[in-house]
Amino acid sequence: MFAEYIVKWDLLPDGEPIRTHSSRLLPVRRHGVAAMLKVALEAEEKSGVQLMVWWDGDGAARVLAHDADAILLERAQNSHALADKVRTGDSDADDAATEILCAAAARLHAPRNKPLPELIGLPRWFQSLWPAAQQYGGWLTESAAAAQALLAAPQDPVVLHGDIHHGNVLDFGPRGWLAIDPKGLYGERGFDYANIFCNPDRQSALAPGRFERRVEHVAQLAGLDRRRLLQWILAWSGLSAAWILETGETPDIDMDIGKLAAGALKLD
Repeated sequence: MFAEYIVKWDLLPDGEPIRTHSSRLLPVRRHGVAAMLKVALEAEEKSGVQLMVWWDGDGAARVLAHDADAILLERAQNSHALADKVRTGDSDADDAATEILCAAAARLHAPRNKPLPELIGLPRWFQSLWPAAQQYGGWLTESAAAAQALLAAPQDPVVLHGDIHHGNVLDFGPRGWLAIDPKGLYGERGFDYANIFCNPDRQSALAPGRFERRVEHVAQLAGLDRRRLLQWILAWSGLSAAWILETGETPDIDMDIGKLAAGALKLD
């Protein structure tokens, strides 16, 4: 899978291959420069390739080479990870990580004076939620209702990363904190902040008072209406749970965060 690109782009392997459900990655060097070769296996990842090219290194990792199915990116060399900051359990560290994520999302959302790449609309992205809500009911019914209301009357539509979380915004040293692995979506900007709440892990996201603190912090940083942010968190959590249910596994953190958002909406 990598051999074609190693030859075509004059690369030297610089680490062990990495497998994910949607792509294959290989750390490499190109003319002495650290890079990451990513070969996409699914349509959403291929859409993400085009979006990375469109961002052109502004808020995202710089693209060094690409074709329809593969992309060569500059590689983060700094070991500082947002997830590690948050896992210390310190609320100030979590606030700092949240600030970095919100700033990264805002930078990606900024308009560019050029034609948009091919993107996936949010109504299409949410298709797995409707049958899941019908089959399982409960809080997923509330999630589907929130999603339908949001999608019926979108506000502030922008180019979306689609998967903003602590593992997808990396420290590139002098170039700052930059995004990788977008899904290539288009829709209301509030969507891109929802996945922050389910990450980086169960212990961190569900620490006492963490959810409420994050809601207030993100709403302020991103300039979002608090109630609408809660609706996006509920909608996103349900969608993520629906995808997990499709694999035959049981959603855990998604369900817990979704229920917290649903409860907060009832109290508003």
